[in-house]
Amino acid sequence: MIRKAFVSDTDAVRAIYDAIHTEEECGRCTVGWIRGVYPTGETVRDALQRDDLYVYEEKGTVLGAGIINQIQVPAYYSAPWQYSAADNEICVLHTLVVAPWAQGKGVGKEFVNFYESYARGHGCPELRMDTNERNQAARRMYRRLGYSEVGLVPTVFNGIPDVNLVLLEKYLSF
Repeated sequence: MIRKAFVSDTDAVRAIYDAIHTEEECGRCTVGWIRGVYPTGETVRDALQRDDLYVYEEKGTVLGAGIINQIQVPAYYSAPWQYSAADNEICVLHTLVVAPWAQGKGVGKEFVNFYESYARGHGCPELRMDTNERNQAARRMYRRLGYSEVGLVPTVFNGIPDVNLVLLEKYLSF
C-alpha cells in the first residue's frame, strides 16, 4: 500500500536512505548519492513539512518512499522537454527509494504507477523526474515504464557536485 507519510515514518525512511548509502559505499549499487549530503533526515523532514512524502508499506513495514509534488528543480527550466505544459499541469517525482531488502519485488514499479495515478487525479498530464546518470537500474526501470530521457544536465544536485542529471518525461493521455 502506498500512502502519505506520517512523522512516525521518519526513522523508517531514514533507515532506507542509510541502507542505500551503505550499499553504494560497499559497491553493491550505484545511485550517486552521498551520505550526509543527500538524501538525509532533513530531506524527510522537509517533505513531511510540505506534506508531499509518500511511503510504500507492506505488513506494517515501510519498504520505499518518494516525494510527489509540482516542484521543478532549476535544471528543468532549460531542458528540451518534448511536451510543453503549464507549471500547474506538471507533476514531479523526487527521491524514489526502495529498501535494498525489497528490491526486485516490483515496489519501484508500483510506486511509479501510484505517481501516475496521483498525477491523473490532480489534472497533471506532464510527468517529469530525474536521476543520476550513474543510476543505471533506475534508468532501465523508467524506460520500461515508458519514460523518455530528454536531456543530460551537468550540475551540482542537492549538494552533490559533478552530477550528470538525466531528465525524464512522460505525457499522460486523459
